Amino acid sequence: MNPSTRILLVEDDATSRAFMTAVLEGAGLDVDCAASMRQALAIGATGAHALWLVDAHLPDGSGVELLTALRTHAPSTPALAHTASHDTAVHDALRAAGFAQVIVKPLTGQALLQCVRAALDANACATAFVGPTRCASPIEVWNDADALRALNGQHAHVATLRALFVEELPGACERIGRAVRTGAGGSARDELHKLQASCGFVGAARLAAAVRQLSTAMSNDALAAFEDAVRETLGVATTAVTEDARY
Repeated sequence: MNPSTRILLVEDDATSRAFMTAVLEGAGLDVDCAASMRQALAIGATGAHALWLVDAHLPDGSGVELLTALRTHAPSTPALAHTASHDTAVHDALRAAGFAQVIVKPLTGQALLQCVRAALDANACATAFVGPTRCASPIEVWNDADALRALNGQHAHVATLRALFVEELPGACERIGRAVRTGAGGSARDELHKLQASCGFVGAARLAAAVRQLSTAMSNDALAAFEDAVRETLGVATTAVTEDARY
């Protein structure tokens, strides 16, 4: 592998990781993937990466902790943080910790590449942000246009990511429901945070709206609406994308 095009991608959510890997590899970049801080440290110890792309929240630590540890091996490697949080205080804290910029998920493949290329060129990279999808009411289960836009019009990539998303969704729903019912708000928000980004990548519009609602107010009604949206999404679990979808 060419070190000048080799990237360490750290992301614990399988759908988000697959999306970002597909976009980066499609642009000719080499990608090493890690799903945890432990894996990232083992891979990053080689010091052979041109860029680190690090999730702000990991199952065994934080993005800031990982960046600090990686810096012991390669103090000058540029790093970008990625997060589903819209909180500017969170973004400021990540930059203060040493990340060159913060990428907000979900985002399009084009926006991701713009930030990565800017970082590789040692230029300033503007925060990439795609706001909540605005859809006609009622919100459709799958928004093909959003999914194609996120993946630069690649129908096959959308189908692959949707299949992975559908496979992972029941487990995520069970963990979120258990956390909300037992009052573990922090755990629930962590799971919702990851699911929000995944919904954006695959165009799961109706579920994304329910995730936002539950994140705002963890009430029984919001949880019931979320679980209904999960059932609807699984019930219409098509991975196909209509040929006339516009992006």
